[in-house]
Amino acid sequence: MLNAYRVLLTRARAGMVICVPAGNPNKTPNGFWEDSTRLPEFYDGTYEYLKSIGLEEI
Repeated sequence: MLNAYRVLLTRARAGMVICVPAGNPNKTPNGFWEDSTRLPEFYDGTYEYLKSIGLEEI
């Protein structure tokens, strides 16, 4: 499996797509996050950083 990742990463010379999903700020009726692994503050900073270093949004 480790070798498969190495091979995939070395094949990305022609182009690569990085997906940064939108965060989920919604809470359940009980007050819990619908998905605590997708809080917007986790993703917004990553997205802004990638944009600031010149990655193009498609």
